[in-house]
Amino acid sequence: MPGKPSVAIVGPAFPYKGGGAHHTTELAHRLATAGHDVVIESWRAQYPGFLYPGQQTITDPEGEPFPGTRRRLDWRRPDGWWRTGRALRTRDLVVLAVLSPVQVPSYLGILAGLRRGAPVVALCHNVLPHERKPYDEPLMKRLLRKVDGVLVHSEAQAELARGLTGRPVRVAEMPAHLPVAAAPSRDDVKVRRRLLFFGIVRPYKGLDVLLHALAKGPDDVGLTVAGEFWGGLDETRELIRSLDLTSRVELRPGYVPAADVPRLFAAADALVLPYRTATASQNVWMAHEHGLPVIATDVGGFAGQIRDGVDGLICAPDDAASLAGALDRFYAPGEPERLRSGVRPVDHAPVWAAYLEALTEDAATGGALRGGVR
Repeated sequence: MPGKPSVAIVGPAFPYKGGGAHHTTELAHRLATAGHDVVIESWRAQYPGFLYPGQQTITDPEGEPFPGTRRRLDWRRPDGWWRTGRALRTRDLVVLAVLSPVQVPSYLGILAGLRRGAPVVALCHNVLPHERKPYDEPLMKRLLRKVDGVLVHSEAQAELARGLTGRPVRVAEMPAHLPVAAAPSRDDVKVRRRLLFFGIVRPYKGLDVLLHALAKGPDDVGLTVAGEFWGGLDETRELIRSLDLTSRVELRPGYVPAADVPRLFAAADALVLPYRTATASQNVWMAHEHGLPVIATDVGGFAGQIRDGVDGLICAPDDAASLAGALDRFYAPGEPERLRSGVRPVDHAPVWAAYLEALTEDAATGGALRGGVR
């Protein structure tokens, strides 16, 4: 095969927001810089609004949009799914960015159009959702058995994928695809006595655990909660009231524009990630880019991203007492400053290089990961 493989990525891109759109866009830019001919097949309507309670699209890009982005897919037009697959048959590799089982019907339609055209990799951000429904596993099983290979971001996710398919499964660490450049580090070393919870608020992210821990921990520490609530806002307000935290917790429900992110991080001593479960997250790297240590639970890849006692603290998941103990340790005299001094932004170039190699290796050798009839 002469030159670099041509690649089509099917997934959300601007004007969609969030980690999936960031990742799709950054992946396209990185592949193009590496010499690949790249297109993104994105959506003009990804799925009905009732399936996504937050804000789906934005007017200002969070980063540089990829110029080779086509927005022809529509959840209301299955015929368009098939036509998209047919149009991609001449590509050397098709990457399906899998963020939710909700995408599976459209991806099956694209695969029907592809038939035995380009080899297809399912790039699974989550093999199964954190909060599952009865149809999730059957849908994902059907998809993963029809693609030629699967790429995931952790060994735990690989084990989950292998339970659903006999196709080859590869693991590659998810590289950074941060929505905004970091602000310059603040010049002062003043301790703010304020923590930050940032991002979409869903039950698996453990905000309720953090609130209980805050009530048990240092009584002069505040918390800012900034992000869209996928339900539970009224319940959160009631929990804050019942824990007597009204004066210490600031809720900023709703989408956080990229321009507001640096100020949020500059006003905090640490980012807190009290997740009950996790796969991969950009939030540790985002905090470190802004010079903040991170307090996180020992789930997903957090323990690999955080040097416990050096640039952050690790505690047990779904355990308010353990998290409260971490808050006490963090605010011991001199500790916020010491942990902040240990924060170093990561060099993401080697991570991206390994990621692109894992994704495109088989296409470069003529589609060796093919595994049977779709």
